[in-house]
Amino acid sequence: MFQTFDDLSDPSCGAPHAALLRAELKQLSLDGFLVPRADAHQGEYVPPHDCRLQWLTGFSGSAGTAAVLMDDAAIFVDGRYTIQVREQVDMGVFPAQHLINEPVTDWLAARLKPGQRIGYDAMLHPVREVRRLQSVCDKAGAELVALDQNPIDAVWKDRPEAPVGAVALHSEKLAGRSASDKISEIQAAIAAKDAGACVLTQPDSIAWLFNIRGSDVTHNPVPLSFAVVPASGKPSLFIDGRKLSNSVRETLHALVDVEEPQGFKAKLADLGKDGASVMIDPALAGQGIADAIVNAGGKLVEAADPVLLPKAIKNDAEIEGARAAHLRDAVAYAKFLCWFDDIAPSGELDEIGAAEKLEQFRRETGVLKDISFDTISGAGPNGAICHYRVSRKSNLMIPVGRPFLIDSGAQYEDGTTDITRTLAVGEQSAEMKRHFTLVLKGHIAISSARFPLGTSGAQLDTLARIDLWKAGLDFDHGTGHGVGAYLSVHEGPQRIAKTGTVPLKPGMILSNEPGYYPAGEYGIRLENLELVTEPSGIEGGERPMLAFETLTLAPFDLRLVNRELLSDAERDWLNAYHGKVLAQLSPLLDDKTLTWLEEATAAI
Repeated sequence: MFQTFDDLSDPSCGAPHAALLRAELKQLSLDGFLVPRADAHQGEYVPPHDCRLQWLTGFSGSAGTAAVLMDDAAIFVDGRYTIQVREQVDMGVFPAQHLINEPVTDWLAARLKPGQRIGYDAMLHPVREVRRLQSVCDKAGAELVALDQNPIDAVWKDRPEAPVGAVALHSEKLAGRSASDKISEIQAAIAAKDAGACVLTQPDSIAWLFNIRGSDVTHNPVPLSFAVVPASGKPSLFIDGRKLSNSVRETLHALVDVEEPQGFKAKLADLGKDGASVMIDPALAGQGIADAIVNAGGKLVEAADPVLLPKAIKNDAEIEGARAAHLRDAVAYAKFLCWFDDIAPSGELDEIGAAEKLEQFRRETGVLKDISFDTISGAGPNGAICHYRVSRKSNLMIPVGRPFLIDSGAQYEDGTTDITRTLAVGEQSAEMKRHFTLVLKGHIAISSARFPLGTSGAQLDTLARIDLWKAGLDFDHGTGHGVGAYLSVHEGPQRIAKTGTVPLKPGMILSNEPGYYPAGEYGIRLENLELVTEPSGIEGGERPMLAFETLTLAPFDLRLVNRELLSDAERDWLNAYHGKVLAQLSPLLDDKTLTWLEEATAAI
């Protein structure tokens, strides 16, 4: 259900909680402590039980870290959250730093003194990150101290209980493959790395591998759990038994040994005692996992989570599910857009009202499981905050004469959606139309791209930005992220970004979402989901080329398009896309919405 920041806020954050933490650190003979926005699974969404960074600082964004020394502190966020962090966090207690330009390691290096002891929760910091922190501490003559118990937990008096959401089986019809088949593939990958076993920490990897779904985490249908997969034999799944019905437990027992989470560390130690070589992903596995293996005598094999790539490459059943989910979602979205055009020009609609109405249309499908992330409903200056989340305090009326940005998605059993549209409310200025059209040109460039096998997202990213760059403009987020199959709406390893080094492969689904955000004025982002298709030839060409099939079916607001800035090819693309939207949705719409859509998709 739709929530705002206010639903989760704690007015006692900041100085009072920092004082509580410092008192606890003094009892532990520590001079500082690091607080990431993370749980032991390193997933994107963190259950309230593990929202330690938010408890401490008030910051509720999806990425960030706080560093607390006895006489200093700071919070580190990336470019998506530079505005939000100042709205939520007391800058007098936790001054904001840019996570990229001044990372935690640089901040510590400038402040650490010889002999100081800096603590960290060993399950919340991945191995690769701990190495960077260790290097900084070593150079300063300080000690980095791994803790088994998090000191925040000792002073967080009203900490929520750990989630125990019910686990459901994901049908093989929708999954496209049996769990046993997937396990065999992953075991072969583990053996190929000369490892005896692999530790899986990512909830969506575990859900995909065993064909299960859960309800522990907001908007993500995954169960919080760990798994140990041997190169041969039966895997072990470490999960709270209260999440399993008798029928689910019985099905899982045929595939895995089901154990309580308390047995996870003992299992790692047993592997170590046997001298096993254990595969972990150093970017995802907590240092506590590595320590449990190595301290018992085991060896580490560091490699990427072997589930990531197979999970990212959707099979035929998952692709058909994605198409069906997007068509269903498009009907709900068209109804919303029609409704919005009726209501918004009155000036009496606010951000929360728009987000709630869109969710209502999706729920009316009768099969919505959840929204796929917190809806970004940004009017006027709030739209310029690219990962804005509305609160009762920040909620604005949607103004006439400025664009309105709404980024939203849905979770259906057959697929996950994610769509952003920027909508005209009343007459828009020439400058607004220019900015919108430059973003649209970048979107079209990605959608219509042809590219050879082996091409990475980083190589495509420039296509989305080049027209903005020519105008001296840019945006500070990636162009596209991977999307799961009724799993996480943000999925790796595929992405279209300056850091997207993984080659794109047929079957991957990615977002295509360039944007532009003049601070304090408005935001523009245009997002569809794209499926990488099999390579095919081009007339007169020498090599087969990959392409994108657009899954999302919703019109772009033609009232914001400066037609003179579009090339003939771009106009052809836009007209063809709108023709496809109209053709596919027409049989499924009521008369009023169909009339609206016919006008919204008229050829230009």
